[in-house]
Amino acid sequence: MVNGVSFDRQDAIEKATLLFWKKGYHATSMRNLQQVLDLRPGSIYASFGNKEGLFKEVLRCYTKRNLTSLKYCIETSSSPLAALKGYIEQAIVAGDEQSSQILLPNSMCLLVKTLAELTEENAQLLIESKRLLEMIQGAFIVLLNEAQLAGQITPTKDLDRLAHYVQMQITGLRIYAHTNDQAEVNNLINDLFKSIQS
Repeated sequence: MVNGVSFDRQDAIEKATLLFWKKGYHATSMRNLQQVLDLRPGSIYASFGNKEGLFKEVLRCYTKRNLTSLKYCIETSSSPLAALKGYIEQAIVAGDEQSSQILLPNSMCLLVKTLAELTEENAQLLIESKRLLEMIQGAFIVLLNEAQLAGQITPTKDLDRLAHYVQMQITGLRIYAHTNDQAEVNNLINDLFKSIQS
């Protein structure tokens, strides 16, 4: 309940996610948010503090959704690397909308897109975006460590560096998949896992 008006907070966050993803942080105005969320500016301020507060919540929900998707892949896969591959295929080939149940406006990771857009003038948002991206990379490190213990990855591999490499490949593959054949994208995913295991 905001200013006497009932609203669905999660629905508002998902609508804001789509808007920020499509327009970017700077190009999204309070008027845009007011129209999309169907809330008055005072209600937005009361619920989220300001545009930056709403954007932080969008980024946190996005990260949670990704980690939930990864957890599901771990629980339903036969091995650590199979789980990681399933997660990547879902994010790149099937599309994030399969897990989030919202249609995404472009292929780039929202956290990466945010880091590419913002400057030091938005220092707090940059810090938060980096922190959340590191959370996802940290989950990759845990999974890669399990794969290493299971003998799927050579013992000499630097897992921190490997997690960064995987994140970089996901970023590139998502953009590549936006305009290229799915079969070729699948081949590139297979190449990625050959590289991980070599």
